[in-house]
Amino acid sequence: MAGPSYKFADFELDSARFELRRNGRTLKLERIPLELLLLLAEKDGSVVTRQEIVDRLWGKDVFVDTEHGINTAIRKIRQALKDDPDDPRFVQTVTGKGYRFVAEKNGHASEPSPKPQLPEAPQPRWGQPPRLSSGPEVSGRSPATTVAPTKIKPKIKLTVAIALCLIVAALLFAFRTHLFPTQASQIHSIAVLPLANLSGDASQDYFADGMTDELITALAKNRNLRVVSRTSAMQYKGVQRPIRDVARELGVDGILEGSIERSANRVHMTVQLIYAPTDSHVWAESYNRDLNQAYSLPEELSQTVAKEVKAATSPTPAPRYIDPEAHDAYLRGFYLWYQGDAQHSIEYFQKAIQLQPDYAAAWAGLAAAYILRPIDDECPASEVAAKADAAARKAVELDDSLAEAHSVMSGWYFFFAWDLTRAEAESKRAVDLDPTRSETHHLYSYILFAMNRRDESLQEQKRATELDPFIRNWGLGFAYIERREFDTAINDLQLRVQALPGDVGTHFMLSSAYWDKGLFPQSERELEKALTNSGQVDSAQAVHRAFERRGEKAVEQWSVDELKAQARKRYVSPMEYAKAYAFLGDKNQTMHYLEECYRTRTPWLIMLKAEPVFDFLHSDPRYQALLKTVGLPLAQ
Repeated sequence: MAGPSYKFADFELDSARFELRRNGRTLKLERIPLELLLLLAEKDGSVVTRQEIVDRLWGKDVFVDTEHGINTAIRKIRQALKDDPDDPRFVQTVTGKGYRFVAEKNGHASEPSPKPQLPEAPQPRWGQPPRLSSGPEVSGRSPATTVAPTKIKPKIKLTVAIALCLIVAALLFAFRTHLFPTQASQIHSIAVLPLANLSGDASQDYFADGMTDELITALAKNRNLRVVSRTSAMQYKGVQRPIRDVARELGVDGILEGSIERSANRVHMTVQLIYAPTDSHVWAESYNRDLNQAYSLPEELSQTVAKEVKAATSPTPAPRYIDPEAHDAYLRGFYLWYQGDAQHSIEYFQKAIQLQPDYAAAWAGLAAAYILRPIDDECPASEVAAKADAAARKAVELDDSLAEAHSVMSGWYFFFAWDLTRAEAESKRAVDLDPTRSETHHLYSYILFAMNRRDESLQEQKRATELDPFIRNWGLGFAYIERREFDTAINDLQLRVQALPGDVGTHFMLSSAYWDKGLFPQSERELEKALTNSGQVDSAQAVHRAFERRGEKAVEQWSVDELKAQARKRYVSPMEYAKAYAFLGDKNQTMHYLEECYRTRTPWLIMLKAEPVFDFLHSDPRYQALLKTVGLPLAQ
């Protein structure tokens, strides 16, 4: 049977759907705050004690620190309802007892709060009547025979009481610390869930996501605390899932969740740390900062969390001023970059640099955006190579300790300069500065493969996948394809498409692995799935018809014809043509386009030996000459 729904002001609390809505729009409110709000509403204006809250939300016998949990839940409720604790319209604190819901629900107002009553007179101790400070006679004794008790000065009483309280507290703390390790100290791995955007404006999502990313980066500097990567954590944006399930899926024992709200010149952030195995709140805090202080919030918070979980804190970087508008533009830039929109991200990185020319992270972001465009076949390398080089060098010059700066410098040396020695040096420097970045290990894997250090290359890709299995679900499968271990590649990619059936890149990579193995029907089916998942339904149907008509050769001819049709609408790199003709087995056309890749400095030429589709060229003198010209070791 459906549960009740409570309507008050602009809000509706739906117990059946476990939702809080405002004017029909669902508000983000975590499980515990929502359960508490339902409990308060159910009590219809009656006081709900803190013990009742503990029993309902955590259970009677649970041994956890519930004080933080209750305070945090009440704070989140008030934040969602925009309720002022000093002048509440919805949730009222009843000092010393608990809370009560005072809003008008479904047209009926709760009873008014009872007036506070004066404390009763102190009762006599041990059944004796209180001693009067003055008066003729007490208990039938004459003044002469009455023995007056020794008076203790109030200050002495207070001092003794405080000392006793401190002793008891210290003993309790020692007892609990030794017999019951604190839950915070048992947290050795942590996931930062995407901060909820409470501004009420979806266009501010970039700010919430950006601050989440910076918080993850800051926490990851603590080397003995494993922090889940941004891409893995972002899978749970807007997802209402039990904390224990999320923690189990991400393989962590701690969850940091919270919300952020930005006004014209203020930032309000609320966060809480949860020990996942028991879903227990172990720490919570709220931060209010001027907008020009927002840049330092992630670093400050990461230091606090590290101390809470007893992790060795990394050295606090020297404080430096970041212009709020420049920081905002930087966050917008990376928000677009992560969505694959490198072209528009460039505009925001440039804006950040114009506002603050010494902003090293913005220069690194600009270089990354320039590099991404030809790698994604959006434009010729010649269009951006010089700009990428200048931006990457500027980032390193401004901040030699910035891992992202060395990573993009490595990318430039590898994809544009084809200088493997310098590319490796920059990658090693980036890994040393921040060994938790999956991107850095993935690039380093490419560099090592190009240098014929294939076992090391595989280990780097395994590390990249371990750090972030979501950013390139196909990454490890491709590493096995590079090694010509097709069965292993197929097994790995099959498991990954089962876990993420909608991932386009993984279906494309599995299609390639099947083709390399000679399993053409399976290859064609995966290609259809990849095209369908990417919204190219007509192309998927065309591939299906071609394969039914003349098998894999008809599919590869369709690919060549399709590239020629697309070339009338967008830039098509010579590497795309080279692969298409290689699938057809056309040696002359394949070599023609590979040589065109060299003339136009197409970035992916540096990975020439990674593609099995080009293996049929190994004995061709033109292919051997091309490897030597590019600076790659000869094919083995």
